[in-house]
Amino acid sequence: MKTVRRLLYRDIVSSVLFVSIAFLSLFYFIDFVDELDGVGRNGRTIWDAGLATALELPGHFYELFPIATLIGTIYALARLAQSSEFTILRTGGLGPGRALGLLAGLGVVFGAITFVVGDYVAPASERLAVEQRARFSGGLRLQGAGAWLKESRREPDGEHSWSINIAGTGSGRQLEGVRIFEFDPSGRLVSRISAPHARVQAGGDWLLSDARRIDWPIDDASPDAMARDQRFATLDWPSTLSPAVVAAAVMPLETMTTVELWRYSHHLSDQAQDSQDPSIRFWKKALYPLACLVMVALALPFAYLQARDGSVSLRVFGGIMLGISFVLLNNLAGHIGLLRDWTPWIVAAAPSGIYLLLSMAAFAWLVRFR
Repeated sequence: MKTVRRLLYRDIVSSVLFVSIAFLSLFYFIDFVDELDGVGRNGRTIWDAGLATALELPGHFYELFPIATLIGTIYALARLAQSSEFTILRTGGLGPGRALGLLAGLGVVFGAITFVVGDYVAPASERLAVEQRARFSGGLRLQGAGAWLKESRREPDGEHSWSINIAGTGSGRQLEGVRIFEFDPSGRLVSRISAPHARVQAGGDWLLSDARRIDWPIDDASPDAMARDQRFATLDWPSTLSPAVVAAAVMPLETMTTVELWRYSHHLSDQAQDSQDPSIRFWKKALYPLACLVMVALALPFAYLQARDGSVSLRVFGGIMLGISFVLLNNLAGHIGLLRDWTPWIVAAAPSGIYLLLSMAAFAWLVRFR
């Protein structure tokens, strides 16, 4: 059995590695050509473009590795079937259950690699890529109305709430275009703070630069009460928002780990904000490594096809189509789940579950009737 395992694992791993390198090379070339458009602007050189493109590779590897696993496994198994080596292995005692177990073990290893890259390597490289682009473009401008955060704290007169709007980020993770609105327990606006620049300190407090604060009177019975307008060179604003939550709000969700997505989605839910998108992304990221296990299971039926049922190239083409359809279904499920407000974990698990059932049904039919 060790010899069989060594034969299968060697062929599959080498094929998956070759397909992964081919995919990454193609995407590096495409991204590098796109980055060349910014060369020469704000002192950006071709080396900076090459570095930014290289920092995108871990993210591409994370997204493409399950597909590379499917194509590489199909190629290795189809080649063994075409040369009758897999038939000899079956004659020598490699039953369907044992073959499925061998591939499942390899799928677990591939899933572990996907998890490590997706949770540690890719988020760190994505952050570096975003910061590098922000350095040359003068900051990161958020789309639409910017990022919104909410915070609630108990004050002597009751529970106050704050709505914080951030327009973008600058170099060194400095916040740009900060506006803070304070509401009393009755929901009335009592103060507004605006600052062009802010920085979240280690303890969680915000240090606002060139801040302007407007306080409206709470006592409506006083006819002489007027709004108070103050300006500060620096203003320390206390906050219970952690730096991780603030970073999650202003940085792309692709830069977040599974734990950070979980914390961010729970923060939005606790503050009565829409958390559907981060929740779906959390479950997709948490379950995505299992896609490698599904892909090797989907590739196994190709080993039981006879040589006359198609050449290796035809089976590889079929694997590419299956991989593309899986990516399309995975993305489509996320968008539909967001629109229909479906349960996030069901949205994330549905594509893998469907393809796993299809692979097991095809595998059982081939073993039983072919």
